[in-house]
Amino acid sequence: MPKILCLALNPAIDISSDAEVVRHTHKTRTHNQQQFPGGGGINVARVIVTLGGTCELMFLSGGATGELLEAMLKPLPIVERAFTIHDPVRVAFAVHETSTNLEYRFVPEGPLVSDAELAPVFEAIETSEADYVVASGSLPRGAPDDTYVRLAEIVAKAGARFVLDTSGAPLAEALSKSKMFLVKPSLGEFEAFLGRKLSHDEVGAAAQAYARSGAARYIAVTLGGDGAVLASADQIIRLPAIEVPVNSATGAGDSFVAGMVWSLAQGNTIEDAFLFGQAAGAATVMTAGTELCRRQDVNDLFERARAAV
Repeated sequence: MPKILCLALNPAIDISSDAEVVRHTHKTRTHNQQQFPGGGGINVARVIVTLGGTCELMFLSGGATGELLEAMLKPLPIVERAFTIHDPVRVAFAVHETSTNLEYRFVPEGPLVSDAELAPVFEAIETSEADYVVASGSLPRGAPDDTYVRLAEIVAKAGARFVLDTSGAPLAEALSKSKMFLVKPSLGEFEAFLGRKLSHDEVGAAAQAYARSGAARYIAVTLGGDGAVLASADQIIRLPAIEVPVNSATGAGDSFVAGMVWSLAQGNTIEDAFLFGQAAGAATVMTAGTELCRRQDVNDLFERARAAV
């Protein structure tokens, strides 16, 4: 079975709760509080083990919140490796306003890290025997924009597959300088990189242009309620959205990536993996707050979507 390594350079403790109304100045009384270990790479690892897989997780951890994050991860069947940093792990907060069904998400930028604190991560990736290395999430302050480019080069040199889900300057660097296996931007993230809006008919061709440039073998662009597009040098696949009750979008993109990688690691085709990723993302949208998908929901949605294709 191929080995999967998840990398979280800017992890978080994700807290969510409900409130009837969110108003400025006044205290907002909340209830139904939940807390989970979070941040892109950690969410990917959580979904992979939920789906029945195994993975290794490498993450940065500092301060009292880092200790709490590590304690929250301990019960999970994940092989963990924490790299100590000076600054504390960030705490993200989401509030679901029940009167409007709107969600407000507050996401701090995260700790400041030094080159010396990042160096052990590069060393660990160089000695990793993983077949898939999944880097998901933003970079912490102080990490150079080309951090994922450097990691992708190490992974490619080892003959493994590098999968990336990020945004902003790190995404731009990766799409301009890397040779990745799979990259998954959202439509907004891809448009920000291109510097222009795209119609849904243009997304596939735009993604395929970067696949043909060698930036990535596959580029999956998620379109929210309009589905997703997968492009390679010689193929464009578009899938409609899977209709589900919407509770929270938190972690949906990470779940999409986790579903794709897990399915590929099972030996499935890229087409089935793409559909399975979409099912995992949709299943996460069904859950409240920072809870991620449930295995049975993912499997049910996948079978339903496959029957409809």
